[in-house]
Amino acid sequence: MAEKKWYPAKKQFCKHAGGDVELEVHVVLPPEYLPDQPPRIIGHRCSHGMQCNLLTQPSCTWAGTNPTYDPFTDQ
Repeated sequence: MAEKKWYPAKKQFCKHAGGDVELEVHVVLPPEYLPDQPPRIIGHRCSHGMQCNLLTQPSCTWAGTNPTYDPFTDQ
């Protein structure tokens, strides 16, 4: 059976959060009987995403509130 796990991608400073955040990716690992199949990324999140969602304006794609803005591509 396939296995789903969250893996840390990188740590970075976020101006919106005002500190360091950890970016994570949700990966589906193939079952053991299909070893030639590569892992697939099905989602991503930020360690500070819940706090950003409590703010009044949309933050970024990593928090899930603004899919058009990724602050980590600017850096």
